[in-house]
Amino acid sequence: MKILKIVGLGTAAALVLALVSLRLVGLNPQDQRPGLWLSGELVTAPVIDWSFTDDHIEIFVQTNTRYGIPHSVTTYCTDYNGDFYLFSAYYGGGTFPDDRGWNRNVMRDPRVRIKIGESLYDQQLSYVSDESLRMAVHEELVAKYPQWNSPGLENVYIFKVDPAV
Repeated sequence: MKILKIVGLGTAAALVLALVSLRLVGLNPQDQRPGLWLSGELVTAPVIDWSFTDDHIEIFVQTNTRYGIPHSVTTYCTDYNGDFYLFSAYYGGGTFPDDRGWNRNVMRDPRVRIKIGESLYDQQLSYVSDESLRMAVHEELVAKYPQWNSPGLENVYIFKVDPAV
């Protein structure tokens, strides 16, 4: 019984140490592997012009989970008419937001941290439901990513990036 207690405490201590270490250095997502905390330099000034994102193929988005450990993913982005948009594609179909962890997180808590290059931006996402805007932003995405094989507008979910409140 005493050995079990020691092993349990040792495991818990190792887990806490690992999480503290990851919090300090970050764990960015890579390719199809999600990450945890994003690392980089936090930009606190409001962003007026997101056109600099045209030079970035992929960006990172960190969402807030229910259990307090962030979940981060890679995604595509575009600016359109002065606003900045992210998207989530359901290539095999699926139910929005249930079939993507980061989408569930955003719909529950829209506060996110976005990493573009080495810079971090605390922002807020809002789901775009207006069909004419969705169509226009989707067309902008297709133009920015000509190599991308869109699963069709019905399987692409778009989020507008707004300043954090």
